[in-house]
Amino acid sequence: MNKNKKIKYRVEKDILGVVKVPINKYWGAQTERSRKNFKIGPEGSMPIEIIYAFAILKKAAAMTNFNLKKLSKKKQKLISMVCDEIIDGKLDSQFPLVIWQTGSGTQTNMNVNEVISNRSHVLMGYELGSGNCLIHPNDDVNMSQSSNDTFSTAMHIAAFKILKDKTIPSIEFLKKLLKHKSILFKNIVKIGRTHLMDATPITLGQEFSGYASQIKHGLISIKNTLDYLSELSIGGTAVGTGLNAPKGYDIQVIDYIKKYTGIPFRVANNKFELIAAHDAIVESHASIKQIAVSLIKISNDIRLSASGPRSGIGEIYLPENEPGSSIMPGKINPTQCESINMVCTQIIGNDLIISMAGSSGNYELNVCKPLIITKFLESTKLLSDSINSFSSLCVKGIKPNYNRIKELLYNSLMLVTALNPHIGYEKSAEIARSAYINNTTIKEESIRLGYLTDNEFEKLVDPSKMV
Repeated sequence: MNKNKKIKYRVEKDILGVVKVPINKYWGAQTERSRKNFKIGPEGSMPIEIIYAFAILKKAAAMTNFNLKKLSKKKQKLISMVCDEIIDGKLDSQFPLVIWQTGSGTQTNMNVNEVISNRSHVLMGYELGSGNCLIHPNDDVNMSQSSNDTFSTAMHIAAFKILKDKTIPSIEFLKKLLKHKSILFKNIVKIGRTHLMDATPITLGQEFSGYASQIKHGLISIKNTLDYLSELSIGGTAVGTGLNAPKGYDIQVIDYIKKYTGIPFRVANNKFELIAAHDAIVESHASIKQIAVSLIKISNDIRLSASGPRSGIGEIYLPENEPGSSIMPGKINPTQCESINMVCTQIIGNDLIISMAGSSGNYELNVCKPLIITKFLESTKLLSDSINSFSSLCVKGIKPNYNRIKELLYNSLMLVTALNPHIGYEKSAEIARSAYINNTTIKEESIRLGYLTDNEFEKLVDPSKMV
């Protein structure tokens, strides 16, 4: 690529004057101003899911405005054609704006409006910059809308869609795997641990059933937030009053959005709230964080149980996916556990960002909309990808180390707990303490101290009856 190649420009106008725009780009003056005024972070960092959500919304708005006799059939068709191109990913390079822009997302709304306008001009057979386009970005594409209700609506469309299509299915898969492992391991008795110290026995299946239950409840929590996310603010325009939106517009637009997405969206119970605040996103991300918290606990348990292979706990085997060291030959590490821990740490951090951003704004408008949805989408995508990886490359291949499980089980001092009802706490504690000091087993100490015979001990201390 020739970095010295001279860029050609065309001239676009807005209320502030003329702006030079790259001649081969569909965006217009307002997009270019934002591009120049906010050189913060990587160009094009506005999530593409928001752009696609906007295209769904703009298409639905065009259809509704036509039905309400506000927009001509020709304009409706052109707007819809460009929206379909955007949804199909054919115009991804036309959305260069960063998330660090106006907190309402106005400039991204205008970026979409301008691309639809100028692309329509080209679809009619004209060249970019050759004259006024039949379709005006504000009067036609943005008809009956405000950036405030459109960006809020796009946030909910994008959030609900990614949860439905990507995040929830990945969590369902992990829950199913953990449940399967809990059944598969139900008869494998092992030593339990509390405070990282030996405790009474538990089955490996019971341990995994706890993990499956955590994920199940996290999944329920996420699904419970979908009802709130299904509310859309479109039709509220600038502050929620619906100024410049015709009667019945909101219902029709949302009917089209439901048709295009297959998601049961509905008119917001209170549009003032959905424009001024984003508690629905805050609530939903809190459930994502709940899953992240659970996963850190689960993955840490798994890597501790697999630690070793000879100088750790080593009760389970993990799949050997790649060499673990550049200096220690043969070393294999629990990399999937480490990876998902980092992802979940990022998600917990994102939750704080979303909480702070959700509280930002005054009166009728939250002014951290791009940040809120960017972090939400980042969390959901990271969570989905990491769960899919963790599930298929770690959990699916977990196998028990039967010999090590048995060795640690019968070497544990806490089996003595079974003796409490028969010889009392004090004598049981004496047996455990003596076994620890003498480096013997509780069976040996029970017999040596004269509290039990061999047969009595075998009858009373059966780990399979302690679970």
